[in-house]
Amino acid sequence: MTGRLMVLDTASLYFRAFYGVPDTVKAPNGTPVNAARGLLDMIARLVAEFEPTALVACWDDAWRPMWRAALIPSYKAHRVAEEVPGGVDIEETPPGLVQQLPLIRELLGAFDIAIVGAPDHEADDVIGTLVTRAGAASIPVDIVTGDRDLFQLVNDAASARVIYTARGMSKLELVTDDVVRAKYGVGPDRYVDFAVLRGDTSDGLPGVAGVGDKTAATLVRDFGGIDDIVAAATDDADGGAQADATAATMSASVRTKISAAVDYLAVAPKVVEVVRDLDLGEVADTIEPLTPKQLDRITELAAEWGLGGSADRARTALDARAAAAR
Repeated sequence: MTGRLMVLDTASLYFRAFYGVPDTVKAPNGTPVNAARGLLDMIARLVAEFEPTALVACWDDAWRPMWRAALIPSYKAHRVAEEVPGGVDIEETPPGLVQQLPLIRELLGAFDIAIVGAPDHEADDVIGTLVTRAGAASIPVDIVTGDRDLFQLVNDAASARVIYTARGMSKLELVTDDVVRAKYGVGPDRYVDFAVLRGDTSDGLPGVAGVGDKTAATLVRDFGGIDDIVAAATDDADGGAQADATAATMSASVRTKISAAVDYLAVAPKVVEVVRDLDLGEVADTIEPLTPKQLDRITELAAEWGLGGSADRARTALDARAAAAR
């Protein structure tokens, strides 16, 4: 194996930066730049500490894809600020952050960090595809996110791990197979089934009413995937060996809960599971030395937007990695 790819769940990071850095951090013209500066500092820290040779900023071209919302209408519905028929709904986002998104994209471009999105797909799907590609090429991957849904991509055998930011940059957590099992009682390969059963209010996924983490993990361990769990719960009492076996191991109350949720369970796995086979084309993700033109542009942006030491730290980290890889 050569090199290491780092993929950023960019929205997860710039939202965290926006709320983590005071909004009093502004450009000379008074525009807030807390998210932009915070993101640059995050990138500097991550690149210096984990030493990737390739870096991709994955982007939500559609933060609430129509095909996911069609399957489960409540999916992220509570975060819709404005519906856009036939297009991408507008997400409820603080105005101070919205102002910074064009700058964030410009900065990523200036630092020669690839920005990759896909029509009608979330950054999670881009990440899933890039991680799958890397695994096929035996390239280790670090997935930087505060979203536990991406735990489904953790795979020790393929050297794919999550750098989990939910507790902040000062308390980064490296999530491996054993960490997922310790947290949830199931492995990453069954995390989607577990998450479907449990649900997630932050994403508008109802889960199965009355089924929490413990019951979800027990069902997955005892029966396997969602199809197997539904089959065990809904088998007729006179359905033969399957019904007899499950009658002894799945309580009547749990059977009733699963049976009541069969319509949800038929579509939820597709909503929760990330796409792994998008056609993203070639991605220029290698961390290369910054050119004089790029350095000049970074200097201009830093002065115009009052980015202070954040731009310097990002440049230093990226330059060091480019030099080390040569």
